[in-house]
Parts: sequence; C-alpha cells; structure tokens
Amino acid sequence: MEIEICCGSIQSAVNAKAAGATRIELCQNLNEGGTTPSYASIRQCVNDLHLDVYVLVRPRPGDFVYNELEIANMLEDIRICKKLGVAGIVVGFLHKDGSIDTALTRRFVEAAAPVPVTFHRAFDRCADWRKSLEEVIACGCKRILTSGCQPTAMEGKETLKELVSLAGDRITILVGSGVRPDNVRELIDFTGAREVHGSCKVRTAGGYEETDTETVKQLIQTLNS
Repeated sequence: MEIEICCGSIQSAVNAKAAGATRIELCQNLNEGGTTPSYASIRQCVNDLHLDVYVLVRPRPGDFVYNELEIANMLEDIRICKKLGVAGIVVGFLHKDGSIDTALTRRFVEAAAPVPVTFHRAFDRCADWRKSLEEVIACGCKRILTSGCQPTAMEGKETLKELVSLAGDRITILVGSGVRPDNVRELIDFTGAREVHGSCKVRTAGGYEETDTETVKQLIQTLNS
C-alpha cells in the first residue's frame, strides 16, 4: 500500500514525517480546497524532511477553468517545482461544461515531464466520469485523486470500485476525502485500490487545522497490519 498525506503547512509535513509518512501532497489553504504552497515550504519538505513531495499547483480557489494569466503562473510554478526536486505535480483542468480540458492537461503533463502528474479532485466535478477516466489516461497522467465523485470516499466507494477496475494498470486511482484509520481498511477491501490519500487533520488550540501525528500513525499501522 502507498499512503499519501495531504499537508497544508510545513508543520503538518513535520507531523506527517514524525508519524512515519514518506510521501505527502503539499498545499496551503486547505479550507478552500487547496492552493499552491510557498517555495520555501516546498524546499524545506524536499531538502530538510527528505519527503517525496507532490505539489498542488492551483493559483486560486473556485472552479478549474483558468485564464491565460493563471495558466502562465501555473507553468512557472511547475518550472520552479522541478528545480526544487519535487516527486510529483498535482493539477486539474475542466471546461465550463464539466468535461476534461484535455489540451491543457496534456500541456501540463509535457511541462512537468519527467515528473509524474496527478489529476486532482477536479475529476469529481466532471460531467461523465467514465469518459473523463479515459481522457485523463490519454493525456498521460499517472494518477487520479478522487472520492468517486461524492463528498467523501466512503460515499463514493461504489464508483471508486468501478474506477479501479476500469483503470487496471493504466493509471493509479488514489482514493481520498475523509480517509481515516477507522474506515481505510473497508475502503481498500471494497474498492481494491492500492493507494490512499488523507489529511488526518485536527483542529488545534490556535483555531486552525493541522495534520495530526497520532492519526497518521494509526492510518499507517492499520494499512500495514
């Protein structure tokens, strides 16, 4: 099993590392769906924490339809991320009708190469997930982060099971949203997925959310048991 911990700050990454995690998705503003983290945070996670860092490249909250200025900004983010030595890039592009923007997705896969690209949960807003699966595969992405087009993975487990079956060995279905130690075994057994993604976050005394070391430990132990 591969476990990816979604970290919304450098402290969350430190907590994930302390729990035994080796791979993270790094972002910020998780309460708004996530945006691109600072370059300093990326550098620290790669160089100091020695984590496999997948970086969310998303310039703003909201939809996944971007203008040329935003696209240029994202391409520059990818150039810098590659220079910093990240393990993966996480993006997602849709048209206004909910179909996959295949031209833009291919453009970013090419820009990121040889770094692998994960198509993020923009997939869960697509109009036709079966068609979108084939399109994302054809674009050259290596993973799809999805909850089965439902608010949480548990709610979307029927679709996730079908996605895993249809994907086969052509692309990895990364199961995410609401993945916790108390449901991860059921999700894996039911869907057949081999990779899971969870933030394992708790609200701190300071009033913000942060990845919790003990919860990550429990998640890892449950999957390894």
